[in-house]
Amino acid sequence: MATPRPRAETAAGGGDPAAPSPSTALLALGDPTRQRLLTLLAGGELAVGELVDRAQEAGPISQPAVSQHLRVLRDAGLVAVRAEGTRRRYSVDPAGVAAAQRWLGALVALEAPWPALDALDTEVARGRRAGRASGRGRAGEGPSNERGSQAGPAGRSVAS
Repeated sequence: MATPRPRAETAAGGGDPAAPSPSTALLALGDPTRQRLLTLLAGGELAVGELVDRAQEAGPISQPAVSQHLRVLRDAGLVAVRAEGTRRRYSVDPAGVAAAQRWLGALVALEAPWPALDALDTEVARGRRAGRASGRGRAGEGPSNERGSQAGPAGRSVAS
């Protein structure tokens, strides 16, 4: 019979099939209390009692509620737990945070082509304004043309 690995190790794994997905981490962070707990843990390892005391500065919360939130964060791979005698000490799990960062970074990379197109759109608009200011605007590019249409993107007429 195989011995199960401690939860802190499984949550940290990069390519480990048992490791939680980045979407699980993002769902866990959807709760403001869990966000607060993770922020408190970013300052260093804390025991549950210490976390409860610090979390209560923002509002009333019980020790069982903090423990439940820590379990969700642990299951999401964002928090690691270490036994110290009869106490459990919690800390941010860098591997879980890194996995969520990689996933979010991939989304930012997907957006990269769009700023270049935005810059092109800005330059086209500047050229149109300069042409109108000097009276050299092409037909159909001004605010309206003879048919009662307005110029749309790339000088194409759009019905009003």
